[in-house]
Amino acid sequence: MKPEMMNLFIAALVIRIIIWILFALNIRKTLLLIKPENRCLLPSQVWGVAIPLFNIYWNFEVAKKLTDSINNEFYDRKIAVEEDPTLKVGRLYAWLFLASNIPVNSSLIIWVGLLSFVFFINYWIKISAIKKLLVKHNELKDQEVFEHED
Repeated sequence: MKPEMMNLFIAALVIRIIIWILFALNIRKTLLLIKPENRCLLPSQVWGVAIPLFNIYWNFEVAKKLTDSINNEFYDRKIAVEEDPTLKVGRLYAWLFLASNIPVNSSLIIWVGLLSFVFFINYWIKISAIKKLLVKHNELKDQEVFEHED
């Protein structure tokens, strides 16, 4: 492999890892808003999504355990939302990410990789929306406590 290609490959890998770290940070912040007894995944465990190759497997675990944690928290807080709000898009992303890492026809890998990226963004947006909902619920709860103290 030429040095230019190797540099490009390394740069792309570094950028990808940075994006995965930011994604893991978003998941971690969401989990920190969930009561410890409702978590099926520890906030420290999310970093597996930023580890190349290991994340092929870990994306499936995070999709299931994050959804279970969110369901538990919503049930505990009595927030009426769809059940398993992140499971479908999380699993689709995990399967597409897995498929994009199978060495087959390069044009197929590119298309599956692009589709995987679209679902990755969708998944990230969905998790961020859940995080915002939990933050808003905390603010409303704090406001109610403050008003009752007066």
